[in-house]
Amino acid sequence: MDARGETAVAVTGGSGFVGSHLVRRLLERGYAVRATVRGAADATKVRPLWELQEAFPGQLTLFEADLLKEGSFDEAFRGCATVFHVASPFLMPEWIKDGQRDLVDPALLGTRNVIGSVERTPEVETLVFTSTVGAIFGDYADVREMAGQLLMEKYFNTSSTVANNPYHYAKTVAERAAWDAEAAQDRWRLVSVNPGLILGPSLTPASESGSLFLLDELFKGYFCYGAPDFSFTTADVRDVADAHIAAAENPVAKGRYIVANETMTSFHEMSRIIRTRHPRDLRLPRTALPHWPVRILGPHFGLTQDYIEKHLGIRFRVDNSRSVDELGLVYRPIEETLLDHHESWRTRRRRV
Repeated sequence: MDARGETAVAVTGGSGFVGSHLVRRLLERGYAVRATVRGAADATKVRPLWELQEAFPGQLTLFEADLLKEGSFDEAFRGCATVFHVASPFLMPEWIKDGQRDLVDPALLGTRNVIGSVERTPEVETLVFTSTVGAIFGDYADVREMAGQLLMEKYFNTSSTVANNPYHYAKTVAERAAWDAEAAQDRWRLVSVNPGLILGPSLTPASESGSLFLLDELFKGYFCYGAPDFSFTTADVRDVADAHIAAAENPVAKGRYIVANETMTSFHEMSRIIRTRHPRDLRLPRTALPHWPVRILGPHFGLTQDYIEKHLGIRFRVDNSRSVDELGLVYRPIEETLLDHHESWRTRRRRV
């Protein structure tokens, strides 16, 4: 409880794509929120949180914290019963210069530092950890080895490395470290939320989340002659935020929860959905490309033959039943998510 009698919770990475939605949802539910950011004076990134402070007077406090600095989260966590550890970089492959430095260190060392602060804060009872389905599989081909070729929480990614898919590797080792820490004590419980590709409207135009930019090539017209047969597990950012809160509020929630739609969505299907609102947008592909030109031309666009072999044309089903049955999640239609995502993308471009 804070001085006003409201239940206090902490959110790491409060200015990020997921973090900002989570902060808003928590404020709407009456929580006193302590959000950590890398730079509290960075107006471009933090302004949406300032606006939330105005909309919810006295409920939101900002703290500066560094994932790589031990003890950096101690002050923010003080007095909090729940910590939501959301902060972790999600970078597009072309943005990664050093996988260890850019992804693994912030994810793994950051998780260890957050848990260190949890251990030093006796009030904390629950840690909700933002992971990813990428901690369950490395490449799509991995799911073919799972029972029924069905993505389920019981599996862990064993194929990714720092050199091959460093983002999935970083999130896998970070989540494993969190589970190891939880097993070594009995004071606080851990719940892991494992979303698919997170889409939807952004509250923070300056967010560096790769998920916001993954569809740029589709929207900008790079595939106007035809969409390659790549599909994605998808989750609406608002559903992901709700899943975090449900995991915290349900005292019997435990383990991992996949948060993703049951079926994958391809680039071609995404284009069809966007064209229902923008039928004259010639940048959006009308047809799907056959596989052979993608195999031939893919390397010229940064796709290795190994990646193409393990992802092109591969689709699998997702078991999201735990999130529905235990967290009470009701998934938004993919049409709503994509149309809101596209409108948010258009708004960001108008501001540039």
